[in-house]
Order: sequence, then structure tokens, then C-alpha cells
Amino acid sequence: MAKKKSIEEMTSEELYELAKAKEAEELERQREAARAELEAAKAERKALLARHRKELAAVDAKIRKLGGRVTARGGKTSGRGNISNAVLDILSDKKRHSTKEIKEELAKRGVVAANLNQTLAYLKRQGKVKNPARSVYTAA
Repeated sequence: MAKKKSIEEMTSEELYELAKAKEAEELERQREAARAELEAAKAERKALLARHRKELAAVDAKIRKLGGRVTARGGKTSGRGNISNAVLDILSDKKRHSTKEIKEELAKRGVVAANLNQTLAYLKRQGKVKNPARSVYTAA
């Protein structure tokens, strides 16, 4: 086994190599600490999501028990599926509704209906909506 030299006995190249090795060790320790912190944060997030889902399921069950409906995806009202569902819900009373009435009702529900005409055309092609007169719709 080689005898360790004191710092005074080392050459500048040996000191430089020692410093590089020490720097690499410190960098690896920092990376390992960051990895550990990241894993802890991920575990915390996973536990928080699990608790959130459990609490949300309990609230959803309470809403259903009281006769209410629970909206999909946390109540978000964007996307064609939700606009379509909202339009079908409005038309479910089997009455005739003008596009103006439908837009007003969607606005009351907080649904942005920038493409209502396309949505109504889509629902008509799907056979879910009838168009008895111009700009008037009813559920099929």
C-alpha cells in the first residue's frame, strides 16, 4: 500500500488531481441529495393526490346521494365533449330552443360556446339533435 503524501510533498499536478477528485465527490453528493429530495417530493405528491382523490370521492358520493350530478374532469367545461353534453342537457326538456337561447343557457352554466354552430352540426350528424326550423333545435 502506497504511503500517503502530505500536501507539502505533493506536486502541483497531484494537488490538481486531488482537487478534481474532491470536486467530483462533492458534485456526486449534491446530485444524490437532489435525487433524494426529488424522491421525497414525488412521494409527498403521490400521498397528497391519494388523499385528494379519497376526499373528492366522498364529496361526489354525497352529491349523488343528494340527487345531484357530478361533472367529469373536476367540473371543467371546456372541450367538445362537455359542450355537447351541456347542449344535450339543455335540449333534454324536449322543447324547441333557438341557438340564442342555447347560448344564453350555456353562458349561465359557465360554458364557453364559441363554436356552438359546429357543436350543433356534430350532434345533428350523430342523430342526437333535430333541426325542425332554421336556428331551432330539439333533442332527437
